Order: sequence, then structure tokens, then C-alpha cells
Amino acid sequence: MLEKTICVTNETGIHARPAAVLVKVAMRYKADIFIYRGGNEYDAKSIMNVMSMGVRKSEEIHLKVSGPDETEAFQAITALIENDFKEA
Repeated sequence: MLEKTICVTNETGIHARPAAVLVKVAMRYKADIFIYRGGNEYDAKSIMNVMSMGVRKSEEIHLKVSGPDETEAFQAITALIENDFKEA
């Protein structure tokens, strides 16, 4: 399992467009990808879960990835969030 706490720097936080991009990238992987915020767990492969987090700019989230392709998934999701949801 790989984990990391990440500060969201996107100007609008994780709203509709960034949430859609995040889910799209997460769905490429077999690994389980969860985001933790405020004591709650959110499935990064569910658009409803991701949008319901209500993350704003400068807030921290905790990412946990586990599964057969966890390294690739972890790197892709971390890079996506740290680069303001711009896909490479």
C-alpha cells in the first residue's frame, strides 16, 4: 500500500471538472484508490464520491493506493493532483 498526504493547489479545489479527470485516470488502474478527508473515505473511482468530498484550494487530502498496479496508479494520481489536474 502506498500513501501520501497532498495539499490541493487547484484554484477551485476538486469540483466537477477536476473530479471527472481524477475519476477518469483512477479508472485506468486495477488498484484500489481511496482518498481520506475529514475522517471519511472516498472511492476515487466514483464521481459521486469524489464530488461529495467538497475539497477546496489549500486543503489536504490523504491518498491510499493498493493493488496489482499500485505504483503506477499512485504516481499518476499524485502527479495529477499536484499538477492542478492537468493530465500529462
